[in-house]
Parts: sequence; C-alpha cells; structure tokens
Amino acid sequence: MSIAPSRDGTAARVETSRVALAMLGFAAVALFGVLSRPPLPVDETRYLAVAWEMHVTGDWLVPHLNGAVYAHKPPLLFWLINLVWAVFGVSETGARLVGPAFGTAAIGLAGLLARRLWPARPGVAGRAALVLAGFATYAIYAGLVMFDAILTVAVLLGALALTRAGRTPRWWLGLGAALGLGALAKGPVILAHLAPLALTAPLWSALGWRRTLGGALAALGVGLGIVGLWLVPAILAGGPAYRDAVLWTQSAARVGGSLGHGRPWWFFLALLPLIGWPWLWSREVLASLLATGRSDPGARFCRIWLGASLLLFSLIGGKQVHYLLPTLPAIALLVARFAAVERIDLAAAGLLQLALGFAALALAFGLIPGEAAAALARPAWASALVGVMLLVLAFATPLLRGTAMVLPGLALAGLASLAFLIGAPGTICAARPMVEILAAAGASPVGFLGDYRGEFTFAARLTRPLVPFATEKAAMAWLETTPGALLVARPGDITVPPAREVACAGRRYGVWRGGAR
Repeated sequence: MSIAPSRDGTAARVETSRVALAMLGFAAVALFGVLSRPPLPVDETRYLAVAWEMHVTGDWLVPHLNGAVYAHKPPLLFWLINLVWAVFGVSETGARLVGPAFGTAAIGLAGLLARRLWPARPGVAGRAALVLAGFATYAIYAGLVMFDAILTVAVLLGALALTRAGRTPRWWLGLGAALGLGALAKGPVILAHLAPLALTAPLWSALGWRRTLGGALAALGVGLGIVGLWLVPAILAGGPAYRDAVLWTQSAARVGGSLGHGRPWWFFLALLPLIGWPWLWSREVLASLLATGRSDPGARFCRIWLGASLLLFSLIGGKQVHYLLPTLPAIALLVARFAAVERIDLAAAGLLQLALGFAALALAFGLIPGEAAAALARPAWASALVGVMLLVLAFATPLLRGTAMVLPGLALAGLASLAFLIGAPGTICAARPMVEILAAAGASPVGFLGDYRGEFTFAARLTRPLVPFATEKAAMAWLETTPGALLVARPGDITVPPAREVACAGRRYGVWRGGAR
C-alpha cells in the first residue's frame, strides 16, 4: 500500500468536508448528550468515582473505588480525566468530554485509514467517516465515559501503522505504541483486535511470514515496555492481591464470563442487526459486503479485522454490546469501499424507528402496564413528543440520500438524550437527591450496606470512603454506636423502616440516622 497520489482539488475538498462533517455531527450529538443527561449508572458513575478518588488521593499508580483497590481497568481514562481537571478545574462536563473527544478523533482516523487502504479511490475516506458516525451504536457509546472510544483510537492507529509496515519496518514500532495505548486503556483486549491483522499481514500485503513474525514480536515488545512503565510500579505499590488481579484474575474471569456479562456464543451474531443499524438493514450494503472485492487487499484487511473480532469475542464468555465498538470501523470501511453509499436504500432501517416510536407513544398513553412503565412515561407529553419525532424520522429515513444518510443514527442518539432531558429517565438516573442528603450530613460518617459501585461518589464530591457493610446486623450495630452517622442501603436490605427514602442513580435507597431506629 502506498501513499495516495495527488487528486483533483475539488474532489479532495469534498472528501475533506465530508470527514469534517461526520466529525462535527458526532461531536454535536455527543455534546448534547453530555449536557442533557446525568452520568449513567453504573458504568459512567463508577468511572467518574475512580477518577475523582485519584484526584483526591493523588495516587496515579493504583486506581481506587471507595477506598479499595480497583483492578478492573487500567488507568488511562482516569489519567486523562485528571489531566483535564488539572488544566480546566474539576467539573463533570470536562470529565465527560474525554470519551467524545476520542470518538471524534476515531472518525477522522477511519477516513485516513480508508485513504491508506484505497489511495486510488477518491471519496472513500469521506464515505467511511460518514458511515462510522452514522452507526447509532457508535453515536451512543462513543459519547460515554467509557474506555471503548479510546480503545477504538488505539485500534485505528495500530491498523494505520500496519498499512505502512510493509514499506517502512519502523512502523512495527508504531503498532507497538498502539498496543501500549490500547492496553493502558482497556487491558490485553487490544490484542484481540490487532493481533489477527498483524499475524495475517502476508494475506493482505507484500510482507513475508518471517518479516511479519519478527515485526509482530517487536511490536509486542514495545507494547509491553510501554505498559510496564506503569504496571511494574503499580504492582509494587498495590501489593500481591492487586498483582494477581491485574496479571491474571481479571482477564481469565472475563474470558470465562465469571466476572459478569456472561453471554452465549451467538450473542453478538444475534445482536449484529442492532449493532450495525442502520447500515446492515440495507440489502445493497449486505450484498456488497458479501459478494464483492475478494481480490482487493484492502477488503481482505477489513474482512480479517471484522471476522477475527467477531470470532474471538464470540468465544470470550463476557460480552457487552460496546465491546464491538472498535470493530465498527471495519464495517464502515467495507461499506464505504463497495456500497454505492449515495444510492443505499434505508427503508428497512425505518422499521426500528417505527417500533420505538409506537413504544414511546404506548408509554405516553398508558398502554404498557406496570409501575415501572408508568414512572418511565412521566411526563406523558415528553414521551409523546419523542414518539412523534421517532415516527417522523422513520418516514424520512427512506428518503435520505448521500451525506444526509448519516442522520438516522445520529438522530436516534440525539433523541435518546432528549428523552433524558425532558422526560423521566433524566430524573431516574440523577444522583442529586442523595447528594443533597450527604451535603447536609457534613463531616458525619456514612455507611453503606451492600455492593457500592460509586454511584454518588463523584456527584457528592466525597473525600472519604463510605464505610462498607456486608450484613444488616453489622450495619445497625455501627449505626447505633456512631452518633450522627448515616447509613445508606436498599430499602429491602434492612428490616427497620428508613428515616427517608429517595431515588438516586437508577435505584431507590433508604437512609437511616445514627441513634434512631
């Protein structure tokens, strides 16, 4: 693969404008999400809590959650949030913009990779960027306080390095840097995305097997060296339990599915139509992906990337939809290369919007039974408004052509955020009620019965861990002997009625006061 030759100036400007439009469109929707909804429990609230404890303690080596070592994820996201705070001051908005910044960068990198894979095809970079930004899954998850947007950037940087490694061997070191970045973002899962591409380089490039193996080993060494700069001091500081968790327990448990999110092997295949919406709902897209370009090296590159990721993540026990976020660029590249994007028919994609629209209207008019549905529908006008907008979008989607086809995915993500802004979801997920209680408590000690996952640590700006309890007996004994203390628990976990009950971060909590039963 060689660097793209010079192109017609107008075509190049159109392509650049499309990439910029895709990046701006995603960034606008992500920013609207940050400003319109609270951090989502339990993931966003937990990661903000870990970043906040890093800020409070000044310990940048070993992450902590509620005072305990947090070995579930590497520290890069928490470092980046703290860097933002160091420059602009502590704020929820600043912390929550880290993910969208990487999500925006990944769209630009996808366009650059398309240009590297198919230098003689003008327009492919702009189409790739638009397709990636147009995935509703991408528009939603890449805008959250999570690790997957950073990982997607690392995967794209590694893929770009691989396209250059055949001509310039030092780019294997660039692959190593990408491996290190991805490992610091989300651990060894970066290998599941990039190792198949690296090890099969002779199938999609002029590289021989011996050079490929040597380059891959060099890249692995660089990646391990980068991670080791953090990992070795962190293990020494965190102790044996942290060492075992980081080096073995976490990865083994996630592969086996015992750590949570265990799913059957067919989980991703079953959800692929939703993950790939709206593009995979087009017959033209599916036909082009399955039937064309088998002799194209760039197509082999993307198909190995996509196929290996689906296979490996299907074999891993723990599965979540956002695990495939770094794989979406592979689909976007194939769609951009082989489908006539300007003539894609998305009529079938409107069926999902239609179903969601009728569901929202059913909520608004009380047609779905149950207390949870009734609570979610309040106020009825908000649910009705979202439902009507979804129906309008459903009928408009088949009419869209060209650049406008990026709108369905972005609009769906935007409407989800709007539902939080004007409807019950925003109130249900907000931590404000508990924040007000903890603020009024001042310096009084606070205990928690159950599994606390940082739901209100950052929102309340807690500077001390909550006192954890595993049993009602221990919690109530502590409460009785600690004047002025507060105890927080799920109402059903304690037989004594609480002094107050509030909804916070998607759950209901009871609050008990010291000295009163």
